[in-house]
Amino acid sequence: MRLSRAELKELMKKKLHRAGLEEEHADIVADVLVHADARGIHSHGAMRVEYYAERISKGGTNTHPNFSYKETGPCSGIFDGDNGSGHVAAKLAMDKGIAMAKKTGISIIGVRRVGHTGALSYFVQQAARENLIGIAMCQSDPMAAPYGGAESYYGTHPIAFATRGQDGRILMMDLATTIQAWGKILDARSRHATIPDTWAIDADGNSATDPFKVASLVPIAGPKGYALQMMVDVLSGVLLGLPYGNKVTSMYHDLREDRNLGQLNIVINPAYFTDLNQFLQNITNMMDELNKIKPAPGFTKVYYPGQRSLLREEESERNGIEIVDEIYNYLVSDVIHRNLYDHKGAFAK
Repeated sequence: MRLSRAELKELMKKKLHRAGLEEEHADIVADVLVHADARGIHSHGAMRVEYYAERISKGGTNTHPNFSYKETGPCSGIFDGDNGSGHVAAKLAMDKGIAMAKKTGISIIGVRRVGHTGALSYFVQQAARENLIGIAMCQSDPMAAPYGGAESYYGTHPIAFATRGQDGRILMMDLATTIQAWGKILDARSRHATIPDTWAIDADGNSATDPFKVASLVPIAGPKGYALQMMVDVLSGVLLGLPYGNKVTSMYHDLREDRNLGQLNIVINPAYFTDLNQFLQNITNMMDELNKIKPAPGFTKVYYPGQRSLLREEESERNGIEIVDEIYNYLVSDVIHRNLYDHKGAFAK
C-alpha cells in the first residue's frame, strides 16, 4: 500500500489522538514517524504506532505532561519531559538548544524523563536547517550484549549528527551502536523475513537468523561499538541522573509505568568557530567530492552520509510511501490496540 506523506501522517495522528494524546502532540509524533518512513527507515515509522497507542491508552505515556525547562549555565539546560511523549519533548528541547547556540555558540541540553523519541535524525535536522550542527544521542532498553558477552546490558544507544551545505543539502548520520536497530528486527518480524546472521545472537550466544529467536543484539565493530554504547549511556543517562545500563526499563515490561529515559542534544554554531559561508561551502564541496570518488568493485557510486535516505525521501514525494498491508489495515481500523506488547520481554516475546 502506497500513501502520500500527508495521508500517512494524518492516519497516524488520528490514531494517536484517539489513544489519548493531545492533538498537538499527536501531530508532532506523527511528523517524526512519517519523516522516518519517507526516508525508508520503517523501523521507526508507522510500525511503531500500535505500540505507542497501547502505552498511551494504558497510562505509560503522560498525555498531559508538565514540561519544564531550566538553563543550568550559559550553554547548558535541562528539559524535563514529565514522561510525556519523547518525540515532543526532544523536539521542543532541540528548539531550546538552537536558540541558545545562536546566542552563545554552543548548547548542551539534557532531556530527562521521556519515553521513546524515535528517529534522532529528525531532531538533528532541526539544527541543520538553521545553519547549525546538531548532535543527539539517547538511551534505549537493554538488548545488546557487551563485546564477549552472551546477555544484554546496554541498549542500541543511537547517535545522530547533521549539518547543511551552502546549497541546502544536509549531511547526516543516524546510527544505532548495534549492527542493526531493534526496529529492524521488528520490521523483519512484520514481513516474516529472516535476518542476517551478523545482527544478533540467541539465548545461547549463537548467531540468530530467526527474528523471533533474537535474545541480544550485537554491537558494531565489536569492542568499538561496545565502548560507544558506554559513552552514550553515560552522557544520556548517568549525566542526567537517570537509570543506566541494565537498570533501564524495557519498553514492553509494563506499559502502565513511566520509562524515565534520557537524551542529550548538542548544538554547535559554526559562525563562532569559522566563517559561516566558508563552512557551508566546504560542506557542499565535501559532499560533491565524496560523490566523485571512484567506486569500489560491486558499487556504482559513493554516497555521502544521509544521501540515500534523502533520495528515498524524494522518491516518496513522487510515488508515495510504501506501508505493509497489516500496518495500513490497523491504521484505518477502529482498533486502538490489541494488547500485543504489555508485559513482554525486551524483544516483545
